[in-house]
Amino acid sequence: MGSEMQRFCSPRIGESVARIRDSNRGTTLVEFALVLPIFVLLMFALTDFSRLFYIEMTLQNAVREAGRYAITGNHVPDPNHQGQNLSRVQSIFQVAQQAAMGLDVSNLQIVSASGGTGNAGGPGDTVTISLTTNLKIVTPIIAQFFKNGVYTFTVSVSFKNEPFPPGDTAWMRYAIWRDVG
Repeated sequence: MGSEMQRFCSPRIGESVARIRDSNRGTTLVEFALVLPIFVLLMFALTDFSRLFYIEMTLQNAVREAGRYAITGNHVPDPNHQGQNLSRVQSIFQVAQQAAMGLDVSNLQIVSASGGTGNAGGPGDTVTISLTTNLKIVTPIIAQFFKNGVYTFTVSVSFKNEPFPPGDTAWMRYAIWRDVG
């Protein structure tokens, strides 16, 4: 009788277990469908904020390196004309471009207290180097929090020029040309 009972109950229990197992497959699929969009959104948001952080740090480093080079009064050798140097401002641009690791630094502004915009100043002068650039946000939900879906970076640094020989600067050449002309 025990074996008859077992034989009688076994198929029903097995069918019930199989039915429950099959119904869980549908539940898992529904849960996955609900969680997947949130997970993808978080991944894209993480990617956007990682890009923002990377670009901010890279541009700040490029401006800082350009500023550190600017205060020395040095010039970079001109790659197109052997034996000649780039102007001081062009040298600062080149140092910033190398430190920017491929990012655009075309909006780099160099300003000195006595020479004005586009001038790195003379010895003891204060030079300010700033850069403004834009980054388009990829994630639409995150982009709506920024004007036109674009984040604008502005990085800046100010240094006091070292006491370098003043005759070798573009600022002094301009001052001499202005006095002669």
